[in-house]
Amino acid sequence: MPPALPIPASKLCESCLSARALISRPKTHQKLCKPCFLSTFESEIHATIVSTNLFTKGSRIAIGASGGKDSTVLASVLKTLNERYDYGVEFVLLSIDEGIKGYRDDSLETVKRNAIQYGMELVIVSYEELYGWSMDSVVESIGKKGNCTYCGVFRRQALDRGAERLGIHHVVTGHNADDIAETVLMNLLRGDLPRLHRCTSIITSSTSSPIARSKPLKYAYEKEIVLYALHKKLDYFSTECIYSPEAFRGSARTLIKALEKVRPSAILDIVRSGEAFSRMIPSQAQAMSNCARCGYLTSQKLCKACTLLEGLNKNRPKTIVEVEAGIEDEEVSSSLWRGIEAIKLVEEGIAN
Repeated sequence: MPPALPIPASKLCESCLSARALISRPKTHQKLCKPCFLSTFESEIHATIVSTNLFTKGSRIAIGASGGKDSTVLASVLKTLNERYDYGVEFVLLSIDEGIKGYRDDSLETVKRNAIQYGMELVIVSYEELYGWSMDSVVESIGKKGNCTYCGVFRRQALDRGAERLGIHHVVTGHNADDIAETVLMNLLRGDLPRLHRCTSIITSSTSSPIARSKPLKYAYEKEIVLYALHKKLDYFSTECIYSPEAFRGSARTLIKALEKVRPSAILDIVRSGEAFSRMIPSQAQAMSNCARCGYLTSQKLCKACTLLEGLNKNRPKTIVEVEAGIEDEEVSSSLWRGIEAIKLVEEGIAN
C-alpha cells in the first residue's frame, strides 16, 4: 500500500495544523477539520454560558424543543457541555403542540426520539388543552393572515405553563445570531426601539411571567448550527410550517444575507449594534395587574391571549365552552423555515 501523500499546507486545518481542512466557517471563513470545528463550536457556546452566568448548579432547566435544527443542536450541545464541564444542571425537554397536522405532529416524533437519545424527560403541552383551539382550527376561523400573531402569543403562555408544571423557572430556547439580527433590523425599521432590549438580552425576564428565558446560541450563526447538526449526524426535523410565511422577517433576512456575503461579520455586527442601542434607551416599566379572566399578569384588564380568545370564541357555536387562558404578547421568532435554505446552502458548498 503506497504511503499517504502529505497534505498541502494550504489544505491544512488552521487550528490543529495536522488534519485536512473540511469546513470553512461561515462566521470567520477559518478553515477547520471536522473535530476542530465541533470543538470550536462547543467551546464558543460554553464561553457564552460561563461569561453570562447562565446556569446555577443544582437547577432544573427546560429546553424549548421543536424538533428543528436549532433546538436539537441546543439539546445536544447542552448535554455535552453539562457532562464535560460539570454544570450540575438537569435539562428536560419542553415541547408545544400547536395542533398543525402534517407539521407539528411529525416534528414531535423527532422530539420524542431526541428525549430517548439524550436521556431527558419530555413534557408536551398543547394549544387544544390550554385554549380549546388548535392552530388548524384558528386558521380555519380567521384565515392565514395574522395567524402568526395568535401562535406567538399562545406559545409564550404554553411554554410558561409547561415550565410551571415541571416546577421550573428557566427555559432556554434555540434562538441564534441570525434570529436576533433579523429582529433587531425589524425593530429598527419599525422604529420600535424599546423592543431592542428584550430581543438582544441573552437572559429575558418579564413582569408578566415568573419564567426566565435565555438564548445560549445567541452568538452562533445559523449556517454553523446546520454544519454542526450535519457533522454530528443529529436527528432533527426540517420542514417549514405551513402557516408561517413571515413576509416582513423574510425581507429583513434577505437584506442581512446580502450584507453577510460582503462582510461575514455582518450578522454579529447587527447584534452588537442592537445591544449598544438598547443600552441607550431607558427602560419603560409598566404597572402590572392580574388578568380579569385568567389571572395571568398583564398591563391591561385582559391579557393579550384572553383578548385573542375572546374574538375567536365569538365566532364559535355556543356549545363550545370558552377557554380561560392568557399571557402578555411577545414576538416569538420562528426560525425553522429558514433552516431549510441554510441546509441547502451547506449542501451546495459550505461543507466540502
